[in-house]
Amino acid sequence: MSTSQAPAGWLEDFSAPGTTNADVGILLIHGFTGSPASMRPWAHFLNENGYTVRVPRLPGHGREWQDLNKTSWQEWPAKAEEELAALKKSCKKVFVFGLSMGGGTTLNIAARNEIDGLVLVNPMIHIPGQLIKFAPLIAMLQPGRASVGDDIKKPGVTEWGYDVLPTKGVIQLNKMLKATRAALKNITAPLLLFHSQDDHVLPVTNTEIIMNEIGSVQKERVELSNSYHVANLDYDAEKIFRDSLAFVQSHS
Repeated sequence: MSTSQAPAGWLEDFSAPGTTNADVGILLIHGFTGSPASMRPWAHFLNENGYTVRVPRLPGHGREWQDLNKTSWQEWPAKAEEELAALKKSCKKVFVFGLSMGGGTTLNIAARNEIDGLVLVNPMIHIPGQLIKFAPLIAMLQPGRASVGDDIKKPGVTEWGYDVLPTKGVIQLNKMLKATRAALKNITAPLLLFHSQDDHVLPVTNTEIIMNEIGSVQKERVELSNSYHVANLDYDAEKIFRDSLAFVQSHS
């Protein structure tokens, strides 16, 4: 996995106006160490179905992995809220889709913004275990560790992200997740959550916490049996695309 060979323009902010459903906007947010490239196929599918889409590059991503060690967690939801505001200028309804840490970012902004629906793929809301307690010490000794990206069952597929896990960035990620979990009860938007049964990056507790603690009355969990963590690029991508489209249609 590397950003160096990504298709031209796929590591940058992306937006496309809709046609038949131009007044419905969808914001798609990538994961930690990932890039906008991981969300482009999904965005293209939605845009081909007439919807307005935006795929931002979160601060610290899509360049050099060291950049994430210089980024504060507040920059991620701030960027997402900028994109959300841009969508609201031309769209009557807005939806936010998030992958992994992008799911955590989605939940963070959903707690204080009016959103018509959320679609999450293997979303992240906590970092379990004891190792995270030693993250400041680890960051002092190792600026980067082994990557957690490209957990994809389908051969030959990449999310075009970093091949190193920035340790100071992980500290910031943990701070965002804690703040976001504390606000889950404030979220009321309808939720569609996809969970891979075979995920090598996040334990199922992330999905369970969100489903149990979110304030949304309308919430659905869909199990995926043939994908790993980056499921929207994996064998179950077609199901995710189809079901998310039906979700948007039913709420707009």
